[in-house]
Amino acid sequence: QVQLVESGGGLVQAGGSLRLSCTTSGIFFRINAMGWYRQAPGKQRELVAAITSGGSTNYADSVKGRFTISRDNAKRSVYLQMNSLKPEDTAVYYCNADVSTGIAATTRRDFWGQGTQVTVSS
Repeated sequence: QVQLVESGGGLVQAGGSLRLSCTTSGIFFRINAMGWYRQAPGKQRELVAAITSGGSTNYADSVKGRFTISRDNAKRSVYLQMNSLKPEDTAVYYCNADVSTGIAATTRRDFWGQGTQVTVSS
């Protein structure tokens, strides 16, 4: 069983910073891409940032230049440094991992964390 546990959310004033962390546990063959998504009330879940196993990154246009995604493969963890936060960044942030539970390509699955609330006050 693969589990993702997030931490680091909270309440911050506009212009402030937060750092989210997500650690993966369980038995599996390999973690492929990892990413952060968010879902605001009444809106669909959207990709915030993603990072491949090789370190290539991808960001939503709305967070480019403010957020930085990174990962530590030895710790099975992914991080999201969020700077210059805006009220519109308020959402539940979810960690995602594309995990190969076995050697075969057919064992690849998406796993999700439980979500962590980020609230940015104006």
